[in-house]
Amino acid sequence: MKMIAHIINTDIYGRGILKVYLEYRLRNFNFLKNAAKLLIDNSEKVLVVSSFPIPPMNICENDGPLGALALYKTVEKIGGKAEIWAHEQVKKALKPFDITFVEQPDVSEYSLLISVETVGRAKDGKYYSMSGFEVKTTTPFDEIFLEAKKLGIPTIGIGDGGNEIGMGKIRHLIEKYIPLGGKIASIVDTDELIVSAVSNWGAYGLVAQVSLEVGENLLEGWDERKNLQVIVSAGLIDGIIKKPAMSVDGISVDIHEKIVELLKETVNYQL
Repeated sequence: MKMIAHIINTDIYGRGILKVYLEYRLRNFNFLKNAAKLLIDNSEKVLVVSSFPIPPMNICENDGPLGALALYKTVEKIGGKAEIWAHEQVKKALKPFDITFVEQPDVSEYSLLISVETVGRAKDGKYYSMSGFEVKTTTPFDEIFLEAKKLGIPTIGIGDGGNEIGMGKIRHLIEKYIPLGGKIASIVDTDELIVSAVSNWGAYGLVAQVSLEVGENLLEGWDERKNLQVIVSAGLIDGIIKKPAMSVDGISVDIHEKIVELLKETVNYQL
């Protein structure tokens, strides 16, 4: 687990998440293994959520949807069933991958909820980007996670900046290390939280850990460049440079491919 966690927290642009990760793992060293176990044990019907509209253009970013797709495929491969709930822009971008979407999910129908880079409300009830601009989200995707908590339905959050669903679990660290953390930090927590330098990497890291648990490399066949091209062609934007590009969070697809290949090789070696 340690190597996978290190890989997905390679903080290339140095915005502070590495410090968050290092302190978080001191308190929850097995966060990836725990999340993988939660997924495997509750894969009967999984709802994967991913949507982060970037202000001021209000166009969803390309970090999150690919991670959601990878988890969707993983749940199917281990014999479970998954559905995706997302912004219309994200659904349009993922449509070519032949997956099942849901319009208004009933949380009581699910065995597990997973959020990948979905904006979560701050302490003032509003939603914020990393730059501190208010996110105008038409659908409060975090509401279903609050409801799941009341019903005792397990949840996993994946994020990279502190303003996402799940980061409420370590809000004190977000406020300590992330610029504007006191303003943007989400108060919405999850049972398990995966911290990563890029949220897609967090999802891939979870797939890698599940691979180790089930004895099969579930990342084999994942084509990062091809998959990114599909969703960028549909109009999803890089959340840092704020335009459609073959990059995610300001990082070239070349680097993302290398991270995926490193995860694949790490799994192969450990299997």
